[in-house]
Amino acid sequence: MSGVQSIEIAEADADIRLDRWFRRHFPGLGHVQLEKLLRTGQVRVDGGRVKAAHRLAAGMVVRVPPLDDRAAATPEERRYQAQAPGPRPSSASEIAALQARVLHRDRDVIAINKPHDLAVQGGTNLVQHLDGMLDALQFEAAERPRLVHRLDKDTSGVLLLARSAKAAAWLAASFREKNARKTYWAVVAGVPRPHRGCIDLSVGKTLGGSREKMAVDEEDGRRAVTYYTVIEQAAQKAAWLALLPVTGRTHQLRVHCAELGTPILGDGKYGGPAALLAGLEHARKLHLHARSISLARPGGTILTVTAPLPPHMQATWKFFGFAADTAADPFAELALD
Repeated sequence: MSGVQSIEIAEADADIRLDRWFRRHFPGLGHVQLEKLLRTGQVRVDGGRVKAAHRLAAGMVVRVPPLDDRAAATPEERRYQAQAPGPRPSSASEIAALQARVLHRDRDVIAINKPHDLAVQGGTNLVQHLDGMLDALQFEAAERPRLVHRLDKDTSGVLLLARSAKAAAWLAASFREKNARKTYWAVVAGVPRPHRGCIDLSVGKTLGGSREKMAVDEEDGRRAVTYYTVIEQAAQKAAWLALLPVTGRTHQLRVHCAELGTPILGDGKYGGPAALLAGLEHARKLHLHARSISLARPGGTILTVTAPLPPHMQATWKFFGFAADTAADPFAELALD
């Protein structure tokens, strides 16, 4: 067991939620355990009781009570685990491949096209993740890039990284205040009716089971809003959707598409057998791609980045005859509240 620790928040951890800070620095501490420690006042920030969603700022001090050995890994152990959780360091070819995925780079921001099947952060049995490879994306900057948002492991597409603490602050604010406009592409099994609409269904965690799973929960869930439109369809078998999430709940798009009766292709977790179309080569791979992101910089200019489809989705587009290179933004005229 560790003793009581008082840990000052570094610039690199500024403007993130307290629960995310614990996931980053004490990955062995489960969410339920953390909630209990917060509820009983054993975890405090600057001496006061707070909730898991409390936003941290540089210089704040977090009181961490005695934890078991698994949850209380030292900073040196955590850095080693992030770089080689297998343990296995990234090879030169893997680093080169990651650098080749840079879509945009300036003094404040790096945008990459995250591949399918690469986790953004570490977890149980993960031998590689993006957070452990960020040194490869530092280039000429003075600071190591920072994660400011995330994509699920099986979701590909645009992911933004901050190149400084200052950039991390305004990027995080853009996501928190819903000023970042993110468009996703997906292939779903079946065709939604109507072809265009807004899904406004609250999402929350389901109880029981060893794996985290989300579900529509209008009573205790958090509000989740997604605009969708059908771009093309293959008879009644499948459809290519554009999705515009207004909120950013865990697995929101996957839950909402399944609730429409048209689960995302390859999403057995939320769609079951209905999400696995027979005769399709990559039917078991999730067909969800963060196609583009657009947000305003502090000076007023607009940053827009678009990511090409991953290989398995390119193959599916070809199989159904979808014309990805001709698609315009279907939400261009949509004003979000």
